Amino acid sequence: MALTLPGHSAPAVGFEVPLEMLAACHGRVQHQCETLLRLVTHLQTHGVDRSAQEAARAVMRYFDTAARHHHEDEELDLFPALLDSMAGSDAVCVRELTEALRADHRMLEDGWATLRQRLVRISEGVASTLAEADVPSFVQLYEQHIAREEAELLPMAARLLSDVDLDRIGLAMRQRRQAATVG
Repeated sequence: MALTLPGHSAPAVGFEVPLEMLAACHGRVQHQCETLLRLVTHLQTHGVDRSAQEAARAVMRYFDTAARHHHEDEELDLFPALLDSMAGSDAVCVRELTEALRADHRMLEDGWATLRQRLVRISEGVASTLAEADVPSFVQLYEQHIAREEAELLPMAARLLSDVDLDRIGLAMRQRRQAATVG
């Protein structure tokens, strides 16, 4: 999704345009989900070969870091900023949306924990299938979640948040990632 925001037309997606950065992350999540689906088929055909092990490691790296940061960006910074920008009955609508998205995050994290255990075994060459992990359900939940964020959350944030709010969110996103690389 190419999200265009007034006052934030930088050609590259970075922390100075946090909503565009969040939208770009959705594309990367979808790419990792596609890799998971291809891995299911690859394992059935080729077993746990080097390609399967590398794919499992790459997917784990992504969901263990970038996807986790994405959820934190939303829950710790974007959702509170949106709620602070609202008043009266509008706040109820935003609260319902953010609570539903938080619930999605918990379900995605639970699904990831189960899937990750299986991917660890594949990355080590021990397991040869993802049959016990419900990859299609995980991917479908992510697709539905991303669709709702892109249709409702990000456009709402673009309308309601000030440049100061967006700058603060972008700075928090940058600091979160810097802290992760230091620790």
